[in-house]
Amino acid sequence: MITHNLGYPRIGTKRALKFALEDYWSGKISADNLLQQAKELRKEHWLVQQQNGIQLIPTNDFSLYDQVLDLSFTLGAIPERYTEKYSLKNRDLDLYFAMARGVQQQEVDIIAMEMTKWFDTNYHYIVPEFHKAQCFELHSDKILSELKEALDLGITPKPVLIGPISYLLLGKEKQSDFDRLDLLEQLLPVYIELLQKIKEAGAEWVQIDEPFLVMDVAEDLKNLYLEVFGKIAKEIPDLKLILATYFGDLGVSASWVAKLPVDTLHIDLVRGRDGFDQVLGSLGKKINLSLGIVDGRNVWKNDYEDSLQLIVKAIDVLGVSRVKLAPSCSLLHVPFDLDHENQTTSLPSEVKSWLAFAKQKIKEVVQLCELAAAQSEDLSVLHQNKAVMECKKHSKLIHKQDVKLAVDSISATDDVRTSEFERRQQLQKQHLKLPLFPTTTIGSFPQTSEIRSLRSKFKKASISQQEYDLKISQVIKQAILWQEQIGLDVLVHGEFERNDMVEYFGEQLAGFAFTKFGWVQSYGSRAVKPPIIYGDVQRPHPMTVKWTAYAQSLTGLPVKGMLTGPVTILQWSFVRNDQSRETTTNQIALAISEEVQDLEKAGIKIIQIDEPAIREGLPLRKGDWESYLDWAIKAFRISASKVSDSTQIHTHMCYSEFNDIIKHIAAMDADVITIETSRSQMELLEAFVDFKYPNEIGPGVYDIHSPRVPTQLEMTSLLETAASLIPHDNLWVNPDCGLKTRGWEETKSALIKMVNSAKALRENYQITVVN
Repeated sequence: MITHNLGYPRIGTKRALKFALEDYWSGKISADNLLQQAKELRKEHWLVQQQNGIQLIPTNDFSLYDQVLDLSFTLGAIPERYTEKYSLKNRDLDLYFAMARGVQQQEVDIIAMEMTKWFDTNYHYIVPEFHKAQCFELHSDKILSELKEALDLGITPKPVLIGPISYLLLGKEKQSDFDRLDLLEQLLPVYIELLQKIKEAGAEWVQIDEPFLVMDVAEDLKNLYLEVFGKIAKEIPDLKLILATYFGDLGVSASWVAKLPVDTLHIDLVRGRDGFDQVLGSLGKKINLSLGIVDGRNVWKNDYEDSLQLIVKAIDVLGVSRVKLAPSCSLLHVPFDLDHENQTTSLPSEVKSWLAFAKQKIKEVVQLCELAAAQSEDLSVLHQNKAVMECKKHSKLIHKQDVKLAVDSISATDDVRTSEFERRQQLQKQHLKLPLFPTTTIGSFPQTSEIRSLRSKFKKASISQQEYDLKISQVIKQAILWQEQIGLDVLVHGEFERNDMVEYFGEQLAGFAFTKFGWVQSYGSRAVKPPIIYGDVQRPHPMTVKWTAYAQSLTGLPVKGMLTGPVTILQWSFVRNDQSRETTTNQIALAISEEVQDLEKAGIKIIQIDEPAIREGLPLRKGDWESYLDWAIKAFRISASKVSDSTQIHTHMCYSEFNDIIKHIAAMDADVITIETSRSQMELLEAFVDFKYPNEIGPGVYDIHSPRVPTQLEMTSLLETAASLIPHDNLWVNPDCGLKTRGWEETKSALIKMVNSAKALRENYQITVVN
């Protein structure tokens, strides 16, 4: 049996890539310095895999920003707005980052490409843009240069590419009169040319990722897949292809996918276990099978006894020589190395013993290979693993009977507001007295180095609670005063005390554990440290009331209470695997409901419960959507429904396609929803318009994921578009998302322009604003 890996985390154990990127963007280091640091990270990651026994090691899984953007750059799919001649010190590198982040220098001002979620994960990719006359040509030699690096190190490389059909499906047509799959005729010759160059450069193996094969669309594309892989096999017959599918099972498509002309088919046996027998029965006689046996998306140790049963089953049918072992998907979605986690306060040693990060997971793959192939006479590894499974199963840390009883006692009325929206809206307008087109932000303000240092000192007990509270109260006061000065209508306290929108809440909820270095890439240089939900969840004490109530005491304007919703806390955590996700979400929903009620008692009349992860939690097959949406939407309503009609509930969603779930978003019954729309130029608003969305809505007019500051004219134009689509009484004005990753200078400039745009819009519509 051969062991291999589908992809490794990029950012470095301690986020070295993040800091190198941000130093480059701020002009602190040169392009050569950045590229050298990236090269050293690649070497480190390859050697870790090699030293732990992985035989085929992925290359081209490393990226300075995003792997989909990398392929667009390689294939020359670069939108025309970036190819104009403007001053770039490092042409290709800065062109690449301009596509990801936008560019604003001297007279050049270009928006970034759109960004959205990678399937049902919390990773974001840069969406390819396609035009009817799209041309493809090889533009970048990244893949070849990294392949040479690996070969020079004595690595057995396996370059990883997104497949041509999945690549087109991941993109978006920028014209309305064609289908992006029509571009396959232009794309495939260039893609085959790239594969030929990879082979000529010394690669024996190439991994082609086609994750859309586990989705409903696969059956409709059967002929395209047969054509594509048939041509590749004909043009490059000696290149050994591993066709990687993941995040689900092949379903009915297994009958033909398992016969595509490739060397090896990879299947996900964590999320796609139900389709295992069908693949075994359909596999072509000359095709090998790669078993994705170790979970690439969660942090729990593998159950060796369970996995060995699957491996032995495959060997019995295929023979040992036709079986490969690997993680279920790329390890991009898990932290680097559990060995760095030595703290016991936030990560109890018993919980740690149940975990495996990327480095440990590749060891698991190798150990399973040795056990299955009877290469290891020492069964102590198997016995130790079994002991861990038993310990976790019976641990007293996990179960709380009062929490289970509370979930079991949820009634049919616990997720319903007292009155319908129309009545609530009347009462809220009377109580809040907001102007037309009210302005607000999504919650967080810039997290400066001083604020991060303050939190770090407090966490290390270098300063007292009194000193910490004094500093936090000062910055909150400054933020409130500044918001009043520029004319925002609904204020926020800024979230200066919070490290992350999920981690902050998890730290105060029972049933959560935390790592010190458990970073996972979200997009570009942005990394998050997901909590680990290991047990029943409950709220021991109020979590946000103290600072929200303090902020409200400083002003006569409304201050929003800011909470993260139950589904997002679930989605952006590593979730326990011993009970249903629905049950865990309901436990979190009850905890958030308690917090909402305490905020209302403290005088907070607007409470925002962010749910950006509702969309990403959708199962990949539509037949499974309804059951997920039923419990996910209900969990949000459980968290929000115990307040009076005059208390306004907001929610926020970002980087999501809403068309196919818009009725469920409406069923959330939030009084106000704010959404990301600036990168799509209000395109995402169309779903709400077509549905005649009844509640209030704030389409974002300011892209906070880019460092460029939009002009007031841009924002006004977007607002005018929104005002032409949305009833004026229902329209809010806000940025796309929270501002914690931005600097104060750009934030202040953008928000002042945003407020001025809203004021101009009011004047244009000749509305008398109530002060």
